[in-house]
Amino acid sequence: MKITKAVIPAAGLGTRVLPATKAMPKEMLPIVDKPAIQYIVEEAVASGITDILIITNRGKGIIEDHFDISPTLQDTLEKAGKTAQLDAIKDIHSLANIQFIRQIETKGLGHAVSRAKTFVGNDPFVVMYGDDVIVGDIPATKELVDAYGTFGKGVLGIKPVSEEAIKKYSSLKVENLHDNVFKCTDMIEKPQRKEDIFSLYSILGRCVLPPEIFDILEHTAPGAGGEIQLTDAMAELARTVGMTAVEFSAKRYDMGNKLGILQANIEVGLNHPEVGEGLKEYIKEIAATL
Repeated sequence: MKITKAVIPAAGLGTRVLPATKAMPKEMLPIVDKPAIQYIVEEAVASGITDILIITNRGKGIIEDHFDISPTLQDTLEKAGKTAQLDAIKDIHSLANIQFIRQIETKGLGHAVSRAKTFVGNDPFVVMYGDDVIVGDIPATKELVDAYGTFGKGVLGIKPVSEEAIKKYSSLKVENLHDNVFKCTDMIEKPQRKEDIFSLYSILGRCVLPPEIFDILEHTAPGAGGEIQLTDAMAELARTVGMTAVEFSAKRYDMGNKLGILQANIEVGLNHPEVGEGLKEYIKEIAATL
């Protein structure tokens, strides 16, 4: 079955990036000249997604404004002959069929995804975490969608992390099938004890889920942090019918982390047609003084 729907949970408070996120959602923090969430939407579109639901909460109306048409701004740019700037914004509203819904109470990622039940219906769908920007020649979401087409099971986008970092993420019980594709039969969210760690592979920002996940979420109890964890619901899938895991090839940036934001701006900036060469020379100058 072709996957055409994506859910982007963007309801987090962004506490790790305060004070920048006091009034601006972390999903709107720029990477050079585009907000983080636009990179995520463009990745979805490049992977064949046509319908996107963005889950927000209070104070994030700016995300909706970004994906709305701006007649006054477009008219001003056109009259001023600023063609490049006009081209950069005029098609943002038509990237995909984008809808919005609020997570009234912040009860965790699993609870946020449960809000998408009506939007998803009986179709498999992609979940793209709102603070994970993944940049590369091959869209990570496309790799996962292709794996779903091959194996017909939920798919996890994974990368190895350090033993220290695994405590902040999830740990997966995996068995390599071939190349960068694995079978996943169990997982745990934020393992604090060494004996609870299955492996150093963790879910980083992307997954493809069957619609059955909503029935599981309905009886998923609060887990780590007292929140309803999507990982706990996916663990039930992994233990029963199994899941597929793909170590995606692109580079992931954590936009909920100050260092991740800096890394994204520097690395994406180095390849930017406008500022790349200038940034490269600037970094060389700075590096010589370190």
